[in-house]
Amino acid sequence: MTDTVNILVVDDHADIRELIKRFLDQHCYNTFTACDGDEMRSILKDNQIDLIVLDLMLPKEDGLSICRKLRENGNNVPIIMLTAMIGETDKIIGLELGADDYLTKPFNPRELLARIKAVLRRSDGNQRQEQDSKKTLKHYFFNEWTLDVLKRELIDPDKTIISLSTAEYELLITFLQHPQETLSRDQLLDLARGREAQVFDRSIDTLISRLRKKLKTENDTGNEIIKTVWGGGYCFIAEVTDDQNQ
Repeated sequence: MTDTVNILVVDDHADIRELIKRFLDQHCYNTFTACDGDEMRSILKDNQIDLIVLDLMLPKEDGLSICRKLRENGNNVPIIMLTAMIGETDKIIGLELGADDYLTKPFNPRELLARIKAVLRRSDGNQRQEQDSKKTLKHYFFNEWTLDVLKRELIDPDKTIISLSTAEYELLITFLQHPQETLSRDQLLDLARGREAQVFDRSIDTLISRLRKKLKTENDTGNEIIKTVWGGGYCFIAEVTDDQNQ
C-alpha cells in the first residue's frame, strides 16, 4: 500500500458524502466521492483506490449489485458497506458477495474510521501473506479437485472452473490449510476473515452451505466434504495435497 491512502465514498446523499470526506481528509486520507455506480466506475478507471465505502441503497444500481460485479470482475479492493437497513440477512448477503465489513446508519464517523483502519490493516496483511504463498505454493488438490492459488480458481474433476466469491474462496483456503481438523465458528471467523471484520456467525453457516453446493458433483454419493461436527463446528474431511507434496 502506498503512503497516500485513497478512499472512495459512494453514497447518493451529498451531505453524507461530504461529511465523510471532510472527516477522512482531516485524518490524512485522500478521499474521492461518487453518487452512484457509474460515477464510481469512472473514478476507479482513473485512480488507484485502496478502499471503498459503499452505500447499500443507491439509485439505478444498489450496493449489493455493485459489490458482486466488482468481485466477478476480479477487483478485490476492500469494501465497507453502509446501510440504513438493520436486517441481518442483508449483512450476510453483503459479506457473501465479498464485502469486508458492514456499518449501519446512523453511525459515528470515528467508528467508520476505526473500521477503515482495521480493514486496511487486514487487507495489507492478507496481500503480503498471499504474495509469500504464491512464491512457494500454486495449487491445492483434494478428491480430484484443484484450487489454483495464483488465479484464485476452483476446478472440478471434469476440469470445469467453478466461480467463487471472495468470502467462499477465503473459507475454502482456510479448510485446505487445516484439513481433517474440527474448526469452530469462531476459529473460522478468525482464520478466514479476521475478528476485526465482525462477521456474524450465521454468515459462516450460510457460506458453508453455498460452498458445499459448489463442491458437489454428479457422481457424489451424498457424503459431504465439509462435515458438520455437532457442538464443535466443521471439518474438511478430504485428504489435501499441494505442489510441495503432490
